[in-house]
Amino acid sequence: MEIPSKYEPEKAENRWYDYWMQHKFFHSIPDARKPYTIVIPPPNVTGVLHMGHMLNNTLQDVLIRRARLMGKNACWVPGTDHASIATEAKVVAKLREEGIQKTDISREDFLKHAWDWKHRYGGVILEQLKKLGCSCDWDRTAFTMDDKMSASVIKVFVDLFNKGLIYRGFRMVNWDPEAQTTLSDEEVIYEEKQGLLYFIAYKIEGSDEKLTIATTRPETILGDTAICIHPTDKRYSHLKGKKAIVPICNRTIPIIQDDYVDIEFGTGCLKVTPAHDLNDHALGEKHQLPSIDIFNADATLNSFGLQYEGQDRFVVRKAISKELEEKGYLVKTEPYLHKVGTSERTKAIIEPRLSDQWFLKMEDLVKPAIKAVLDTQEIKFFPKKFDNTYRHWMENIRDWNISRQLWWGQRIPAYYFGDGQDDFVVAENREDALKLARSKSGNSLLSLKDLRQDEDVVDTWFSSWLWPITVFNGILEPDNEEIAYYYPTNDLVTGPDILFFWVARMIIAGYEFRNEKPFENVYFTGIVRDKQRRKMSKSLGNSPDALHLIEQYGADGVRVGLLLSAAAGNDLMFDEDLCQQGKNFANKIWNGFRLIKSWEVVDLPQPQASKIGIEWYQAKFNQTLAEIEDHFSKFRISDALMAIYKLVWDDYSSWLLEIIKPAYRQPIDRTSLEAVMLILEQNLKLLHPFMPFLTEEIWQRISERSPKQALIVAQWPEQAKFDTSLIKSFDFASQVIAGIRTIRKEKNLPIKESLKLSVLNSGKVTKEWDLMIQKLANVSDITYSKEPIEGALTFRVKNNEYFIPMAGAVDVDTEIRKIQEEIDYTRGFLHSVQQKLNNDRFVKNAPETVIALERKKQADAQAKIETLEKSLASFE
Repeated sequence: MEIPSKYEPEKAENRWYDYWMQHKFFHSIPDARKPYTIVIPPPNVTGVLHMGHMLNNTLQDVLIRRARLMGKNACWVPGTDHASIATEAKVVAKLREEGIQKTDISREDFLKHAWDWKHRYGGVILEQLKKLGCSCDWDRTAFTMDDKMSASVIKVFVDLFNKGLIYRGFRMVNWDPEAQTTLSDEEVIYEEKQGLLYFIAYKIEGSDEKLTIATTRPETILGDTAICIHPTDKRYSHLKGKKAIVPICNRTIPIIQDDYVDIEFGTGCLKVTPAHDLNDHALGEKHQLPSIDIFNADATLNSFGLQYEGQDRFVVRKAISKELEEKGYLVKTEPYLHKVGTSERTKAIIEPRLSDQWFLKMEDLVKPAIKAVLDTQEIKFFPKKFDNTYRHWMENIRDWNISRQLWWGQRIPAYYFGDGQDDFVVAENREDALKLARSKSGNSLLSLKDLRQDEDVVDTWFSSWLWPITVFNGILEPDNEEIAYYYPTNDLVTGPDILFFWVARMIIAGYEFRNEKPFENVYFTGIVRDKQRRKMSKSLGNSPDALHLIEQYGADGVRVGLLLSAAAGNDLMFDEDLCQQGKNFANKIWNGFRLIKSWEVVDLPQPQASKIGIEWYQAKFNQTLAEIEDHFSKFRISDALMAIYKLVWDDYSSWLLEIIKPAYRQPIDRTSLEAVMLILEQNLKLLHPFMPFLTEEIWQRISERSPKQALIVAQWPEQAKFDTSLIKSFDFASQVIAGIRTIRKEKNLPIKESLKLSVLNSGKVTKEWDLMIQKLANVSDITYSKEPIEGALTFRVKNNEYFIPMAGAVDVDTEIRKIQEEIDYTRGFLHSVQQKLNNDRFVKNAPETVIALERKKQADAQAKIETLEKSLASFE
């Protein structure tokens, strides 16, 4: 095949992805091989590819492709999450555009619209992942509301209820007025916001006295049912047992005492609004106060809001503060910085609300999960710093509110048969529910028509916490072949922002339902930020179009660009220049391949320089392979890539190819060419997990291959012993070449002009690299001398001194001046170092390492001056 002058990413990406899919290289079935399993963190079905997805899935693909090369049965399960809140919001918005309100249609009709939306848009992100090169087993694509997935969720709900771990309670919950559903505590993000503290005067019944309270939410006074003072606060002790009058609504409320009140906050008086504050609710229960809910589900005021009924809470806040001021109740306002709970999903400000909800008891469920990470370390976190975050959350866990006031999701399997608080049963289906209801009620005449299923659905996380189990149908068929083979999975790659939402809960579920960990390792990626350290988001407009990046730089270029700056757990400062760097790397590898293929090959003796160069590279390759394996074992994926990058760019492209390259229009010997082709193939194997398209393209162009010989299923290089002395001696020789090249540059000596080199033999010079030095530095002759060479330029490599005769090649006067200037500068530097070392106070107080460094500086400067003085003497 003719090799194009430039690498064409788009053609290669389409060609090889289709080829891999056609030959089912991504597909896995249980067999005799060792499994390697990853389950994808299922992106929201509403999602489109963003930079976080790009980073996370590139990392997973690197791990899965490497496992495949290592001969493991690699299985990467893809899928999407039904994302109750986000999807329902999308569908509601779509219906609104069509003039349809959710409240105007039935649940069944709404779900038809939701499924239509899912079928139309739900697969977008998975198709985009293919563009990135993700080698998922697409035949296994799962969705958290697939029939088996949903049946598993219902079965688990029933099981936990029967164990006494799920209960129904009337509690204060976090209410999202935009999504109009409850949220778990973990779904509430607390943000500091600048607000006002309103000081409001309440009249004391039967007197002219007033009592002032401070609140950030003046609109809630319409729900006040008491004022509370501290029992030891002498300022207000005379008010005990009296009553106050709530401004505007003129409701009379008791003045109570409780040591919960903070005497130092505000005025030391607390308005008690049990329906709209968690702590007030606790006070209300303790003192048997009534609870007045002034809000509708959308956070507009209801009839208790009087003339403000139907208006939004924040509109009312401004209006009621104005009314309070006009009527003389508003004493003053002060700026106040406080934390406000917001919805993680919709960003709406959360409203505490009393509601009947379903809860899961967590206290005992978390114990095996805590032990697995923090004690036995059956599950390891990378980086380990997240152990502390995990500990804090798990040891301070509260019962999980698992019900959501939505229609899109798994409907709670509770069935009501009467009006009593306990007139319900929990079952997997209506038929089983009917049997239980008849038994519980004692009424054998109950029929299916008498059953009303709970309107709520379970929290989305209540389905995704089962993901590593349910993708292999391990709940419905706990002993099936696939769950036995693939579970527990190996590695999980995810973001630290869902450590508790998802990771911790999957660990809990793994031990509860399979008595086994769900995965061995969790690798937490960093957050992708822009150059200003801002988190990338649509609202800031700082998140580049992922597909556009792939079009511009190629999928491999983008993958490399992301990973080069993605240290585990550390945020990634994304810069498009990184993608350009990745693209340049791809072009470098491609051009190197074209160079090799351009050489004419004949049966010639192998040059000694080529022989030793190849031996050196093989040693360097195995040294780097050992480093790479160590990096992978510690999930330092970016470090592994950087090691490969340096190996291929520096050692292979810049050194080895130059060492073996034949002279202009001359052929190469067959031995060297065959060796470098094998080396290239080994390089491609290391590169393949990171740059799958480019590497497969070159691999298939090296020689004709059958599908079984494709790079994607080749064999990962095996670690071999390597000679470190060979690597060290090459490093020494390369410094000699660099020294000669530096002199050429400084003296403007053309590379075509051959030079002579003399070595002042210190007994440590090996001559095996001389031919390589001669070839790469264009040196015609290397001689060894016991005496310095007169009239020559010199440089040092460690303890050895090298001389390049310059007779007639340079301006002697100019050269003498330059050398003298450098001697003067170095003497000045040496003097400053010696001043430190002659200072007794410095020597006594400085650490040994600092003193040793200063002494090394002194010795180096003295050696340099000696060499420069010899150079100067040679011109005189």
